[in-house]
Amino acid sequence: MKVALGAFVLLLASPMALAQTMPGDAFADGKDNAKVHKASGFICPAKIGLFERDAVGDADPETQTDFCAYSVLNGVYGTIKLTPLTGAYDPKASMAADFSEQEGTGGKEISEKPEVLAGGAEPLSVYARTYETSKLEELHYRVLFTGAALKNWAVETTIEYADPRDTPLEQDFLRATYAAAQSQIGAK
Repeated sequence: MKVALGAFVLLLASPMALAQTMPGDAFADGKDNAKVHKASGFICPAKIGLFERDAVGDADPETQTDFCAYSVLNGVYGTIKLTPLTGAYDPKASMAADFSEQEGTGGKEISEKPEVLAGGAEPLSVYARTYETSKLEELHYRVLFTGAALKNWAVETTIEYADPRDTPLEQDFLRATYAAAQSQIGAK
């Protein structure tokens, strides 16, 4: 019993060590505690701005989709999903289950439009859909879904944030993710 209790306490004391890599061999260790997605070459750094990486792993083994998850202490979350493409990329179809989940929990779609991001090798147009999940005084809690095809990979993000407080963080995460994807995917 003492051994089991000791193992449980050790498990609770080291969640970051366990959260870094989920089952599967999709990621390799990189420089400065980065995780390198072996198939695409995309690098999930330990930090993106103020966001700290919480985990990497398999999002959907059937579609070979992998993920990198990040968070900021005040409750802002960002997830990057990488999916190999075998044909044309349709972001609405790819993220349909995520949209249904948002709508099923009361999220209201407030925007759907392409967003042009600067900062990469060239400006990149990404599909973007935003949901509002709740309001509290002057804060509007939102979930932004984005997607773009880069070479033979779909790169999708999901960012949960409070507008206007966290909008600069959301934009920094979005720009940094797609700029890195433009330069890293397929470069190996």
